[in-house]
Amino acid sequence: MDIERFRDYCLAKRGVTECMPFDDESLVFKVMDKMFVLLDLSGRNWTNLKCDPERALDLRDRYPDITPAYHMNKKHWNTINLAGRLPDKLIFELIDHSYDLVVAKLTRKAKEELEGLGWKF
Repeated sequence: MDIERFRDYCLAKRGVTECMPFDDESLVFKVMDKMFVLLDLSGRNWTNLKCDPERALDLRDRYPDITPAYHMNKKHWNTINLAGRLPDKLIFELIDHSYDLVVAKLTRKAKEELEGLGWKF
């Protein structure tokens, strides 16, 4: 998947910002200041996405390009090989899933702010 297309998809979501809090090769996307994507910019073509633990295990079993997340909680995060054979549709679905998981855990105040941006719960 093209990195710019990936980035544009993430930034099109309500309440999303991007930053580089770790180094100049790791782009983080946050919704209401909570991370839902870590994207590698060093050329290795991978991303970390939050995932429901049961679904994470199923995805890892089904797709060789999905593995336990590097340097993250492996129960709740997967590493996705963006240069692999995963269809873009699945990658976008996994971005949506990560975003939705983080939004579901936001405080009431943060959800109200997000709702003010047009998000409906």
